[in-house]
Amino acid sequence: MESTKSLCPECLAVIDASILEENGKIILEKTCSKHGYFKDIYWSSSKQFKRFERFWHDGDGISNPIGLDGNCPQSCGICSSHKTSTILANIDVTNRCNQACPVCFANASASGYLYEPTLAQIREMMQMLRNEKPVPCPAVQFSGGEPTMRDDIVQIVRMAHEFKFTQIQMATNGIKLAKSPKLCEELNAAGLHTVYLQFDGVTREPYIINRGYNALPHKLKAIENCRMGGLTSISLVPTLAKGVNDMQVGDIIRFAVANMDAVKGINFQPISFAGRINKKERMKKRITIPDLFNLIETQTDGAITADDFYPVPFVVPISHFVAAEEGIPNIEFTVHPHCGTGTYVYVENGKMIPITRFIDVEGLLEQINELALNGDKWLGKSLGKIKRIGSLISALPKYIDMAKAPKSVDVTKLFIDVLREGTGEATKEFHRHTLFIGAMHFMDLYNIDLERIKRCGVHYATPDGRIIPFCTYNTIHRVAVEKKFSTPLIRVRAH
Repeated sequence: MESTKSLCPECLAVIDASILEENGKIILEKTCSKHGYFKDIYWSSSKQFKRFERFWHDGDGISNPIGLDGNCPQSCGICSSHKTSTILANIDVTNRCNQACPVCFANASASGYLYEPTLAQIREMMQMLRNEKPVPCPAVQFSGGEPTMRDDIVQIVRMAHEFKFTQIQMATNGIKLAKSPKLCEELNAAGLHTVYLQFDGVTREPYIINRGYNALPHKLKAIENCRMGGLTSISLVPTLAKGVNDMQVGDIIRFAVANMDAVKGINFQPISFAGRINKKERMKKRITIPDLFNLIETQTDGAITADDFYPVPFVVPISHFVAAEEGIPNIEFTVHPHCGTGTYVYVENGKMIPITRFIDVEGLLEQINELALNGDKWLGKSLGKIKRIGSLISALPKYIDMAKAPKSVDVTKLFIDVLREGTGEATKEFHRHTLFIGAMHFMDLYNIDLERIKRCGVHYATPDGRIIPFCTYNTIHRVAVEKKFSTPLIRVRAH
């Protein structure tokens, strides 16, 4: 049993909580002195929970935190107790939306007021993110509400490009993209890298439940328009709930494989009981990351299994290696191991081959980390680079089973190029051959673990100069921030 801190779902008080194993599952339980006992499933497999825990990496956070008192989670700023820098920043550009989804964690378009930061405020938020030390925030995602409700969304994307964010994303329901090929072209020209497309399934039924109408035709048309407009890095984002679309996980993966010229990834998001969703359905619809593993394995007939997935901090050694190569600090994915997961799948002649089937990824990552850490004395020197890359080239073949590797690409060369360059053409070439499959389980007030909050790498930038972890923003801070910077309305109209 582990002890942690959580929140009372009723009064938001910080209370003691326990994480314990029960019938092969990991449970979080807590008791509030005023509102009583609460219990929820933390992870539905204790075996996978323990496997992921092996890859725990704590970072040092940012060296110029804004909040200083460490009163987690009320003083998010980020405060000095936070251990991970901003890996991906969300900027909500509006709370307007042209949908009224029953599962909206942002409760968009239903608050009775308009939250829409000015261009000057958005610029200040971007500057704040790029000012983070020792590593500037590398990636920004525009969200909402629906970002395309703003007429100046192209200008906002262009602004992010000027700030030199290496990854610029937009989370969208796709309605405006489906209606306007021109908008897709303009967003691509402005520098948008990835369309984070809400995508709940391949039939009408999941959309009726999650979105209130059959949104599938909009999704298909949006993908087509993005493809024609040059936006060929689409990530499908299913909101996953039991009894709604859990039976379509395999179909969603196969759809992505069939559209890999434009779709580069899937990010499954197990449903979070925050915002507008009916909390009474919590135990009926609750789904966790190990549940997703089982669904994937069953619905792909074992082509992809739980053992092909690793937690986000598994890739920390690559950060160490790239930092040693470049001679400067590099972003580290030191998030909590139970927040998210992912794998890469090669597709050759329609067959899905997870990279774990032909690469000893654990052995390779250990070797990479050793080369990075032992090379500190060479940091920034050309001799050090030559030695590190030379050692990696020599070592790599013993970690790759060429008999099981795809035949259509030189896997050894591809991996060396990615590690040598860090970003750029080598990374693009890698993504041309692979499909990313991942999941991020955002917390709600029932399963919230403050140790996860302290290690969150997905943050919101706000107009009052703060940077707030995703899960505390959506459970605690969103309403106050939006009200502080809002315009009262009788009714917010979607158009």
